[in-house]
Amino acid sequence: MEACTASVWPRLEPFLLGALQVAPPSKLSMHYLRKMACYVRTREGCFPQLGWHMWRHIACGKLQLAEELAWLYFETFDLLVPRCPEEKLEWAEALSQSQSPRELDRQRSKLCVDTLQFLLFLYLQQLNRVSLRTSLIGEEWPSPRARSPSLSSDREAKTSSSNKNWDDQAHVTFVQTHLSEILELLSEPGELSGSGQALRDSQLPFEAVQALSLLLEGSASRGRTVHPVHRLLGRAPLQAQAGYSKLSRSYSLQQLQSWLRQTLTLNPFGMSTCLRSGKKLAWALQVEGAMKRAKIARNTHMAPPGSRVVLMSQVYKQTLAKDSEKLAGANVKLHRCSEAFIYLLSPLRSVTLDKCRNSTVVLGPVETSVHMQSCENVRLICVAGRLTVGASCHCTVHALTPTRPLLLPGNTALTLGPFHTHYPTLEDHMASVGLAVVPNLWDQPLLYAPDGPAPDPSCYRILAPEEFCPLVVPFQMEGDTCEVPGGLPPAYQQAVETRERRVQEWQRTVKDAHLNKEQRRQFQALVEQKFHEWLLETGQRQELDSLVPPAVAQSNPADRSQSTCSSEPSLQHQNDQASRQPAAAGRTSTVC
Repeated sequence: MEACTASVWPRLEPFLLGALQVAPPSKLSMHYLRKMACYVRTREGCFPQLGWHMWRHIACGKLQLAEELAWLYFETFDLLVPRCPEEKLEWAEALSQSQSPRELDRQRSKLCVDTLQFLLFLYLQQLNRVSLRTSLIGEEWPSPRARSPSLSSDREAKTSSSNKNWDDQAHVTFVQTHLSEILELLSEPGELSGSGQALRDSQLPFEAVQALSLLLEGSASRGRTVHPVHRLLGRAPLQAQAGYSKLSRSYSLQQLQSWLRQTLTLNPFGMSTCLRSGKKLAWALQVEGAMKRAKIARNTHMAPPGSRVVLMSQVYKQTLAKDSEKLAGANVKLHRCSEAFIYLLSPLRSVTLDKCRNSTVVLGPVETSVHMQSCENVRLICVAGRLTVGASCHCTVHALTPTRPLLLPGNTALTLGPFHTHYPTLEDHMASVGLAVVPNLWDQPLLYAPDGPAPDPSCYRILAPEEFCPLVVPFQMEGDTCEVPGGLPPAYQQAVETRERRVQEWQRTVKDAHLNKEQRRQFQALVEQKFHEWLLETGQRQELDSLVPPAVAQSNPADRSQSTCSSEPSLQHQNDQASRQPAAAGRTSTVC
């Protein structure tokens, strides 16, 4: 009979969504986390569940972290905790009804997290720590296993570290390198030496292995069913290999560590496998010539929830639109997309924009986080549990989010505006992932700089109401949502109404001019000429042309131009051409 074997790998989501893509505060080093691990086991109200008030006491009083940073980590961990949409909506409603700081703090005090898993989450922030030695010679210190490239500047360091969140090889290396410390952090104080090191006969309780399932999962004997590591170890043969004792309900720490090192492997659902053997994703409205360089792959047909990945790389001068179950619940990465217009109109798990340029991205509701890294001149429209921006410049973000947008170091000339679009199934999608219209903290960003100098608030600005333009999703879909969920903030709604009044006044002026038929024809031609000039000057012509169905696009260019623009309400649009974006407002296509 074949011996029972197992494969264990790092889970994607804790690394992707849990580790902030920036170097952590120095007070989250192993030295201080060891002290915290001992402290929480000896204080009432800290173990096995840790509440907000006790974590705030530890973070602010012991670790000397700012309270807003303490809440950031607590809230980020909570995003990883599986909750049903109804529970999330109830929590959002309770927060929105908190009218004062005291009421808000009272509501936050109701939130508790698993203490051991939260310790692992804090330790996981070391993923993006950049040491002095790393920055000079390109080698992680003190471990020889890591293979980080040599970095030549601070910006490159930030970019390189951010890539680790998606890099499944970096995840394995992190666990291999730090496995001893991870297990020590989960051990009871009596099982460790005075210096915090594990003793030869140290035992790890079953509850600690349960906490380890935050980071690790696996399968047995080449099976396809994926289990958290503590359930995988429920099999008797594997328990024996890992040194489990039924009497003490604990594992031999050394045997467990040895077993984990032997079974640790790459995530079979990670980015490497997706690139190598993932399925391609079909898109509507794609022009073959422009898509030759693009790489679009997914593993959603085979990966379990939490490991579903969609990669879109090097999409260039193309409009792509998708509303599909193949996207629902997926972690999406947009990499090096340029001069593209991308509409992902499905409920998503997370989205990362990496090194994108001169593009517009419209997202369906994102359950956890949207992260924009090293982007330039990107317009992002999203409803998300969290928004994070790092090392990006001249980008505009229109967001609806219940958490404060997190601005990491390296940003310049960012613009934050209110969420300003809708599509027919948007509210249904929001409900499915537990996102509500309140609270909405899009204009209250948090600038992250725990150990460095005070952040420069000039790295961002709030969009002025007079610059505000609603965005129209130019596709025909079925559904009930017909306006921006929650409406626009009063100042922006007033700006839209003012612009609409100007259009009405202009229409009255034209009507009162009593033009004859020939004058109206000449005037119509002039308006259309100016409109086309505006399309070219603003770059909106590219997006408009990319929405033309392929059959029309291959016809006579003059016919294509006529078919694209003839449906525009010319007199009105000439005077309100900047009031709604994209330029394709009035032109519709079907989203697939």
